[in-house]
Amino acid sequence: MDPKKRSAVSVGATVDIVLKKDQPTGRLTRGRVKRILTNSATHPHGIKVMLEDGQVGRVQSILEEI
Repeated sequence: MDPKKRSAVSVGATVDIVLKKDQPTGRLTRGRVKRILTNSATHPHGIKVMLEDGQVGRVQSILEEI
C-alpha cells in the first residue's frame, strides 16, 4: 500500500506516522487512523491523518488495513 495515496489510507487502519516535531529525526509514531485530513488524492510527503489519541502527522507506512 502506498502511503502517498489517499485511497490506500482508511479510517481504523494501523499506521506509522511522522509527527511535525519529529520530521528532522524521522521518528515514527504508531496508531489507528481516526480522521484523514488530506483532501487531495495524493501528497508527496504522505497523507496527513489524525490518530485516535489526537496526534497529527503524515503516514509513512500502512501496517494493517481495515
